[in-house]
Amino acid sequence: MSDLTHIDADGKAQMVNVSAKPVQEREAMARGEIRLAKATLDTIESGQAAKGNVLAAARLAGIMAAKKTADLIPLCHPLPITHAEVDFEIPESRDRIVITATARISAKTGVEMEALTAVSTAALTIYDMCKAIDKEMQITDIKVTSKTKR
Repeated sequence: MSDLTHIDADGKAQMVNVSAKPVQEREAMARGEIRLAKATLDTIESGQAAKGNVLAAARLAGIMAAKKTADLIPLCHPLPITHAEVDFEIPESRDRIVITATARISAKTGVEMEALTAVSTAALTIYDMCKAIDKEMQITDIKVTSKTKR
């Protein structure tokens, strides 16, 4: 069945065997956006959101999610994350929040799923905390932007 590492010769799902791979320092970065109304952004920045500090909650949720990725994605290896961070940028257009996440580890397998999960969860947290005031929010463009190992 192919080049898909999570599928065996019979087409069944499998966890990739990384036993023979060396432990390496690995880092992955991901990004995504949540598009929202300027008024919603004003509410977030002023600290007036009914559910509290939106970006602080989203940052913590993203970091926590990175550490729990294997509990969410069935075939991901459980990894002892050594560092995870989530950052936010508001462009001059003031129509979105750009979310970036970095995850680091010393392991036999990559950490891009953890970075992607951090971005996704941070975006979902912003959505959840602001859905009462903005029904048009959109989470978009979530992708891995870099991954390295040494």
